Amino acid sequence: MKTRTPEEGFSALTDDAERNRLLAEMAEESTDMISRHTPEDWRFIYASPAVTHLLGYRVEEIVGMSAYDLYHPDDVEDFRLRAPTVTYDRGLYTHTYRFRCKDGHYTWLESTSRTIRDPETNEIREILVVSRDATHRIKADKANRRLARVLESTQDLVIFVNLDHTVSHLNEAARRALRLEQTDYSSFDVARFLTERGQELLSGEGFPGARKTGHWRGEVTMCSLDGTRIPVLLELLAHRSLHGDIEYFSIVAHDLTEKKAAEEQLKQYRADIDHASRLVTMGELASSLAHELNQPLSAMVNYLRGIERRFAGHESIAWRDVDVPITRSIRTALRAGEIIHRMMDFTRKQEPVITSLELPELISDMIEFCDSVADRNQVRVIQEVPSETPLVKGDRIQLEQVLLNLIVNAIEASESTDESPKTVRVTVAPHSEDQIRVSVEDQGPGVSEADMSQLFDRFFSTKQSGLGMGLAISRSLVENLGGELWATNLPEGGASFSFTLNIAD
Repeated sequence: MKTRTPEEGFSALTDDAERNRLLAEMAEESTDMISRHTPEDWRFIYASPAVTHLLGYRVEEIVGMSAYDLYHPDDVEDFRLRAPTVTYDRGLYTHTYRFRCKDGHYTWLESTSRTIRDPETNEIREILVVSRDATHRIKADKANRRLARVLESTQDLVIFVNLDHTVSHLNEAARRALRLEQTDYSSFDVARFLTERGQELLSGEGFPGARKTGHWRGEVTMCSLDGTRIPVLLELLAHRSLHGDIEYFSIVAHDLTEKKAAEEQLKQYRADIDHASRLVTMGELASSLAHELNQPLSAMVNYLRGIERRFAGHESIAWRDVDVPITRSIRTALRAGEIIHRMMDFTRKQEPVITSLELPELISDMIEFCDSVADRNQVRVIQEVPSETPLVKGDRIQLEQVLLNLIVNAIEASESTDESPKTVRVTVAPHSEDQIRVSVEDQGPGVSEADMSQLFDRFFSTKQSGLGMGLAISRSLVENLGGELWATNLPEGGASFSFTLNIAD
């Protein structure tokens, strides 16, 4: 062994002293707590000033105290038994635990410790420990674990996407819905799980929108590996680093399959109810329609019997002799056919067809259809419709249903028992720049304040034998076309039922 000269020995001692001084200064200034402990009961031999910041004790207060007395009871055995919270690497133990502060609350510490042994006997002389506050990390870890549990338990499809749009992770719901339980999806482009239209939306609007504002939302259809289509409400989020750069994207897709099925079922239910309402309306008009059909049929019989009486026994007949009665019979038969045809159209079950409609013609047809009802109730129905009324958007059968319901209600409300007939007025006027208003005004008793609030509720009726469906369905039909239906009482008496329609483009 090479021996040192006195000068070299002095220099080494000087270097050691300087090193110890620097280490002592670092310990005094460090925000980590440096402490020394006895090997048996872990009593504090020394603690750096950071102990006051971490635990609230002064240095002189904590020296002599046992660390075991300050451990959380649940963490003492973990340390003694070297539980998974204690790790060992190259002579260093690292332990995360709860330690009691001076004020009584517990804080999380992460400590790294090593034993200092006697070089001659190899017995442990003391234990050197460096401890730091781990509260924020522990809380973050717990939050991340909670989020991970939520991520895996949610029924929404969650997909993490790299910057090149490849998939990095899917939660269990996504793996199950997309049939990827046994498939390595790490190299798949997210577009693989979208329809062509969905791919266009995501690439054209989704990713650019998320890059600009941080998020994008839209309805798209996803596809599993076996081709199953899944309608979803998709939200695309861009996740940024502390420097503001986008690190990755995430997709949260809510499965709309049940919602779409329910909407379709509700749509079918409404269609059935509307159809039933038309049948009920036609049933209520049955006696009037029978009378209206009876008139042309009786006229035809009279015309033909007149020909029979006049020309019975004649061997030859000139056309000029039968021209008028036969022509009238044909015209009357056509009128009866029109009535039957309208009844069949009105009661036919069919999907709505939205077209541009001429409102004056439609109103005129409905008023003519209600002639017999008006005659029986001694009511006259007039219309005030501007000649330049624009075309409106709607389904003809549905608008006929609304008008028929309102006109018949108005006629029945205006029923006259004396010789002077009352009037039902159907008017059309501008309502806004893109809507017109249709009003049906009667000369009845009006609507009471108590009835006004529930007038459009299903199954509410002011008629003794009414089903209470007509006005409710009429409002639903009008609202489906983008309009509104409401009722008001007129100052001069009677009520007005008005609805708006969108003007056709």
